[in-house]
Amino acid sequence: MHRCPLYAILSGFEYGKTPGVGTFYHFFKRLWSHTSANLSPKLRLNRKKVKGGKKGEKAPTKAYSKIANLMAQLQKRSATKPQPFDRLLVLFQQQFLTVSATLGLLGDTNALSIAGDGMPLQTATQVRSRRLCNCRELGIKPCRCYRIYSQPDCDMGWDSYRNRYFFGYHLYTFVAADSPYDLPLYPRLQRASRHDATSWVVSAREFVERFREYTWDKAILDAAHDALSIYQYLLSRKVKPFIDLNLRSTGSKGVRKDDITFSPTGVPFCKKGLEMKDRGYDYTRGRRKYYCPLVVKGVVTCDTPCSDSPYGRCVHTYTKHNPRLFPPVVRNSNEWNDVYKRRTTCERSNKRAKEDFLLEAAKHRSTMMWTVRIYGIAMCQHMDAWYQESNLDLSSILLSA
Repeated sequence: MHRCPLYAILSGFEYGKTPGVGTFYHFFKRLWSHTSANLSPKLRLNRKKVKGGKKGEKAPTKAYSKIANLMAQLQKRSATKPQPFDRLLVLFQQQFLTVSATLGLLGDTNALSIAGDGMPLQTATQVRSRRLCNCRELGIKPCRCYRIYSQPDCDMGWDSYRNRYFFGYHLYTFVAADSPYDLPLYPRLQRASRHDATSWVVSAREFVERFREYTWDKAILDAAHDALSIYQYLLSRKVKPFIDLNLRSTGSKGVRKDDITFSPTGVPFCKKGLEMKDRGYDYTRGRRKYYCPLVVKGVVTCDTPCSDSPYGRCVHTYTKHNPRLFPPVVRNSNEWNDVYKRRTTCERSNKRAKEDFLLEAAKHRSTMMWTVRIYGIAMCQHMDAWYQESNLDLSSILLSA
């Protein structure tokens, strides 16, 4: 702003009378309610590095019990604990999300479709720590003693897309899936070693408490969130889950019920090994009906029918029995595909933050500054959408001024 008059004017200052850098740092501290710029103490034990997976594949959600226990613990609390960035979030809600919702840029706020996904946020090329012991001189490797960390909230994570480890945070963001501009709703910094499913549980609980004016209708998630407890939580809040199956996870093989075998996607097979035809979902009873695939115009054409009924054999699948395999909207149907294709809105929103606004170009060492930068980028994404929706010719206005 000292060098470019345009930046000073756009920021609301008179050129030549812009405040110093320290003024902005004091303002940032007012938006952060924690006594320290980081949430964890700098003196802590050295953490183990997470185990890497296969390139391009989501890590299997092995700890189903941990996710269920975490969900149960959060449900017991009457309210979520205050977060240090709550003041910044209130500013973001009142001055940006409210405006975008009024302009209709978030979709229907009474029936929001929300997509969620995590993104690696690398803050350094290696772990920044200072040893306090002499284990290296004594030849003790690896050393798990206490160290002083300059970024205590960061740790090592695995980037499956780039097939490498990284040091930093795990940025998990809720995005309005029906938004034509892929606008973020709730960005949240997590540890880099956290799994997407765990990050979703924490973010979902906080989102429900802090965004009471919005009604959540659909949750669009990738295969990393394929955990039974997540389905149960969404259905208890009357939210339709659109979650892709993780075939590497436990329980993805075909199941049986009486003499009927089901595919990994929850479609029953008849005795001839053919997929049965979908008859539709009964929301009053919470079940889906399938009928014989060899029934043509009310006539059974099977040479060995498994039912005496002229309609053929019918099978009902109940969502409450297994919401993971029998969701209200069957996978690979037209309705499923139309909704689930909007999951890529998270990738586009992350690309805007990481490449267009150069998220990782900063050299911050505190969670406070990284949080301020993330929300500043989210605010810019909303303002860009406002400009795209307006008919203002900003260049001519500035030239005339």
